[in-house]
Parts: sequence; C-alpha cells; structure tokens
Amino acid sequence: IGRIFKIISFDLEDIANTTQRPRIEERDEYIFMVFKVLQLEQESREVNIEQVSLILGSNYVISFHETTPKVFGTLQNRILTGMGRIRKMKSDYLIFSIIDIIIDQYFTLIEDIGEIIEATEEELISSPGQSSQEAIYKLKRRLGYVKKSIWPAREVLNQLQHSDHDLIHEETKMYFRNIYDHTIQIIETLESLRDLTSGMMDLYLSAVSLKMNEIMKVLTIFSAIFIPLTFFAGVYGMNFKYLPELEWKYGYYLFWGIMITLTLFMLAFFRRRKWL
Repeated sequence: IGRIFKIISFDLEDIANTTQRPRIEERDEYIFMVFKVLQLEQESREVNIEQVSLILGSNYVISFHETTPKVFGTLQNRILTGMGRIRKMKSDYLIFSIIDIIIDQYFTLIEDIGEIIEATEEELISSPGQSSQEAIYKLKRRLGYVKKSIWPAREVLNQLQHSDHDLIHEETKMYFRNIYDHTIQIIETLESLRDLTSGMMDLYLSAVSLKMNEIMKVLTIFSAIFIPLTFFAGVYGMNFKYLPELEWKYGYYLFWGIMITLTLFMLAFFRRRKWL
C-alpha cells in the first residue's frame, strides 16, 4: 500500500506503531492523520483505546485500524447504499465523516463516565470505603486517557479548518469547523468532570475523617464514663486491711448504686451537651 500510494516511510512507521498521539502531517500528495477511538468496556468499565490512521488523497481515503471498526458500520452502509452526500462530495468530506464519528464517540464516552461518576458519588455519600477510593482513582485515570487523546485531536481539527492544502476544499472547511467546536465542548465537559472527580476525592477524605471523628467520639465517651468507675473500683480494690465499708452489710449494693447512678448522670450530661 505504501508503494502504490507513495506513502513515505515515516508515516508507515507511525501507522504500524499504534502508540502515536493524534497529529497531522501535510505531504505533497496526501495528508496523513492519526486519531484515537475511545470506547468504554461494558464489563471492566475501562477505556479501550484504538488508533485510527487516515490517508487523504486527491480521490481516495485510506484508513488503518487495529481491529474491525464497528463504530464505522453506519458510515459503511451509507457509502454502500449511496445515502446522503458522501457519494456526491469529494474525498475530504469522507475524512470529515470518519472524524465526526470519532468525535461522537467521545461524547458517548464522556456521558458514560459521567454516569459512573454519579454512581460513585452516591456510594461515596452513603457508605465511603476503600472501594470508593479505588473507584475515584480509576475515574481519574480514565479521564487522563481521554484528555491525552482529545487535546491533540483539537489541534488536528484546527489545522484542518485553516489548512491551505489543495486537498482541503473551502466548502468542507465549515464541517471541520463544526466538529472543532464539538471538540471544544468535549474538552470543557472533560475539565468539569476532572474538577468533579477531584472534589470527590476531597469529599471522600472528609467523609473518612468524619467517620473517624465519630468513632473517636464514641470511644472518648466510653473512656470518660469508665474513668470515675475505674477510680472507685481501684479504691475498693486496694489491699488495706481496714476499709470502713468492707464490713458494712449493704456496702456492696451501695457500691453498685453509686456506679450506676454515676453512669446515668454522665450519660444524661453528655446527651444534654449534645455529645451523644
């Protein structure tokens, strides 16, 4: 394919190396572009990243995919059935149609991640735990993947809509301008989700701290209750031979009466101060 369409070796290497970031290279006879298709796996809920390399020529478009491109099935049907304006427009419009589908996938991905964020936030408020912290870190990692793919794609679209290359026609530039605006909207939404995720981490730390404070408050109250009880038990547990109450008939019952009364008094005092 490289020999037939005179694709230079550098671009062929970038096509074979699927770790490239989205970018564009304008050659004399064609325009080479790299994009990333992002999809959220239904089971693992992880972001699946696939590189799509595009070659735009004077009367042809070549696309290279890592796997069978299911997201382009609708576009294939439109081409085969002759629906819409794809068969009537030039090859740069077909490039626009492919990129438009990729950008639409970003919208779908952002919506899916937004739903995950909402579910994680509800779980965080109701029962924060170690799983919530792991979910937040996964969300931040997913948003990081998306950002690395969308930000460079914006620059590619910006160059396409301002390109002076003969393969990009004036009547098609407005379509590139449209999906460029969509990319800006996605980036703004992405930044909002990143801020929301950072806020969720603060909320998680606050919830954990509040839970710890509640536990410490309960333990402190129990300690405060048992301090005077321990004092009385220590006094009457001493091994002195002569303690006035040891020989009294009702001394044992008086001791328990004092203990119970003191405990009830302290509980009532704590409740009145709204510490319980």
